Amino acid sequence: MNTTSASVVEYDLPGDARYQDKLYPPPSVIAPALNLTTPELVIAHFTASSLKADGIQVVPDSLQVSSRDGTGRYHIRFECAPGFESAGQLYATIHPRLLDEAHAGQAINGAEACQATPGAWNPMAGFPVNNHDGRCEWRLFLPLGMPMVNHKAVTLLHYPPYVAMQNADYLNNMTLQRWQRLLEQAGIDASEHFLYDCILDVNPIAAPGSGQSEYNNDYFPIMMASVFFDNERDNRNYIRSMLEVLLNPPHNEANPYTLPLLVGGSPLYDPQAPGWFRVRYKEFLPTAPTNPPGNQGIPLANVMQAGAIRINPDSKKLTPYMIANHMIAAGVTGRCTATPGVIPDIRTYEAQDLVAASFLRQYADNPAIDPSDAKRNACREWFGNDDGTGAPQPAPDKMRLLCALAQMDLFFDPVKVQPVYTWEQALQRCDTLTKGTYDPCCTTCGKPS
Repeated sequence: MNTTSASVVEYDLPGDARYQDKLYPPPSVIAPALNLTTPELVIAHFTASSLKADGIQVVPDSLQVSSRDGTGRYHIRFECAPGFESAGQLYATIHPRLLDEAHAGQAINGAEACQATPGAWNPMAGFPVNNHDGRCEWRLFLPLGMPMVNHKAVTLLHYPPYVAMQNADYLNNMTLQRWQRLLEQAGIDASEHFLYDCILDVNPIAAPGSGQSEYNNDYFPIMMASVFFDNERDNRNYIRSMLEVLLNPPHNEANPYTLPLLVGGSPLYDPQAPGWFRVRYKEFLPTAPTNPPGNQGIPLANVMQAGAIRINPDSKKLTPYMIANHMIAAGVTGRCTATPGVIPDIRTYEAQDLVAASFLRQYADNPAIDPSDAKRNACREWFGNDDGTGAPQPAPDKMRLLCALAQMDLFFDPVKVQPVYTWEQALQRCDTLTKGTYDPCCTTCGKPS
């Protein structure tokens, strides 16, 4: 990295252009309307998105990506707006580090090994797997365009939908739109929502799936992440190498824990990330008794489970974690049932998801809070008890928010591809139809108006 002034930031991406072209999607797979016709424009687009998500303001039109003559490298240059110089310098350090061979490069190794393994790579190639995404295609796709300097949490998910790569936008989708609603109702200011959108997938492969059209989970078994993206012996240690950097940004250096880690997925929807987490960190997890007794306990990775793990054996800090539902699960599988307190009941889904968002918020307020205390506080807020069991019975103002979220998740317009009701309309339904109970499954509010 080198700078010509405090506000101008310049640095090279690691490796030559051929290496970086494997990390960024080629222009040919991106929607033509975006006019990202060269690798330089693709890199500039994702870099601009990442800077924006990080809240780092740059001078308009100052971001440039060029091919450095004589080196074969891509060169990035931008000018920070006043007050953002330090953040820009940090970005210039972390961006190339995440893309070097010891981090993102591990994903290339894993993907190429997967492609070379008979039957492992895209077993449904050329055939449709749902009614939305056309013929099945796979392609390596990293979490580009994310915050990486000022973020306040990291979320571990399964894999990115192919449409995210086509739209060159990892964060503008139904999953993340719903997550923003949850963050806001959990008390996180709208100006900081993107700081909770630092996502890492255990399988960094774009494939069909966009919330409504989930690609069957069986095609991405837990073993695939363990073999191809968590295999240190064969130089495929992508997941943990990336987590080590993302969970330890410079702004968190003085805190006793790393940033909190949310692990998204449940037995009812997209269980792969918690499944990988359970396999990798079994010695850190609580256990259930076995039958017959006396055997080693069964490691658990249940929704709303919280604790602390060490990402690598030599990691300096423990990482507080919580297992959560996938952010879109309530919108896909949630419904009104006769058994509130157990998913897929929509009331339980909403309360569990709000607990997860509140868990993360507490670490922004108090980075030293014990994970069990953070969980207990969040459960009291959204369930009305210490452990999040039974039907949610929070305070009336919280139940009102839970009700409105449920109305948006229960009623979806497949033509407009958005919830039927706006937030204001959902609140109004809860105010007028529930007779003060704020039960989203009451007789009248359980039907669309």
